[in-house]
Amino acid sequence: MSKRVGIREVAAAAGVSVTTVSHSLSGGGQLSDATRERVRSVAEGLNYTPNRLASGLRSKRSQIIGFISDEISTTPYAGRVLLGAQEAAAANDQVLMIVNTSRDDRLESRGIDALLQHSVDGIIYARMYHQAVKLPEALTGVPIVLLDAYSDRADLSSVVPDEEGAARTAVQHLVAAGHRRIGYLNNIDDIPATHGRLAGYKAVLAENGIAFDETLVTTTESTTGPGRDAAGQLLALVDRPTALFCFNDRMAMGAYQAAQLAGLSIPENLSIVSVDNFELLADALLPGLTSIALPHYEMGRWAVERLAAELAGDADSAPQQIRMPCPLVHRQSVGPPPR
Repeated sequence: MSKRVGIREVAAAAGVSVTTVSHSLSGGGQLSDATRERVRSVAEGLNYTPNRLASGLRSKRSQIIGFISDEISTTPYAGRVLLGAQEAAAANDQVLMIVNTSRDDRLESRGIDALLQHSVDGIIYARMYHQAVKLPEALTGVPIVLLDAYSDRADLSSVVPDEEGAARTAVQHLVAAGHRRIGYLNNIDDIPATHGRLAGYKAVLAENGIAFDETLVTTTESTTGPGRDAAGQLLALVDRPTALFCFNDRMAMGAYQAAQLAGLSIPENLSIVSVDNFELLADALLPGLTSIALPHYEMGRWAVERLAAELAGDADSAPQQIRMPCPLVHRQSVGPPPR
């Protein structure tokens, strides 16, 4: 059995890009008649027939939205992101086609080919963690909304968590409980969350007349073991912090362990607030961990709704770059500072 010809083979034979092939066969894009005819002729000669394009001209939308992610489909938070996206798609009579690339460029390339062959109306381009992205050339001209990612392109809509706002909410909660010696267990990676959360921490201290003390900030890997070690260093200080703000719930779990090793009770002797609201962890810790919830469901839903609005050409469909609020989920890890 001969191998089925794909869109890349057509592009190579016609001497054009994958995007040009897609636009030529769908009737989209700003292409010359000569280019469209050449591509269609090559496609016919190779017996290439993309799905949903029987005549090579799109008569209506496919009602399929592509969803490309690096690792989001394998993370604990993926269910909420995908649920939000799928519910928004269903409400608009659309179907979500999901491609998980596992950060493999070859898998991403093949996934993009597959989505283009299914004539998706547009694509949600998602990342596991809030980060900058450069879109693959094959997606040039394709309607796109970025999810948990951003670009320097002003023509693209994007949605990310408000990292600075998340930290502000967490630290202000500790200040409101009476704390002024507040340590911060920060992440070492050079990503927006690292910088944004530190900025939020510093801002709340300044707004409340609390001097920033660099000895109360540690930077390490954002996992349980390093979090335990970092918290242990802060709790060993002569003038130790009475509260800790942690970059994520895994670091907070390490802080719980450090508190136990130091003979400190939570929240009687030490208060802890974190970011993530990973419920399997935050609810399992004793006492329950007060944590900032990242808006996974809301971001997934917003991305699809924004893409639908842009496809429909709605009056408010101009590209938007959204920083979504992150709510505080109260549990039992915060109390007043010890006397």
